[in-house]
Amino acid sequence: MAIDQDKAQKQLGAIIRDNRKASGYSQEEFASYCGVHRTYMGAIERGERNISLMNIIRIANALKMKPSELFTLAKL
Repeated sequence: MAIDQDKAQKQLGAIIRDNRKASGYSQEEFASYCGVHRTYMGAIERGERNISLMNIIRIANALKMKPSELFTLAKL
């Protein structure tokens, strides 16, 4: 079964946003903690950016999760 890439980016972005908010981070704080710019993090959360594996790992670490957990929550 093929995965729709645009839908996958939006699902993953929404999971990242929801978990960031649940962790109490502002978008700016979270982006800084992950080592990326706030506007890039916003684009990730809106599903507008295709994230590299390294950034997925940074984001998962900041959320105290495994990258696989992000994918599972996003149903990917």
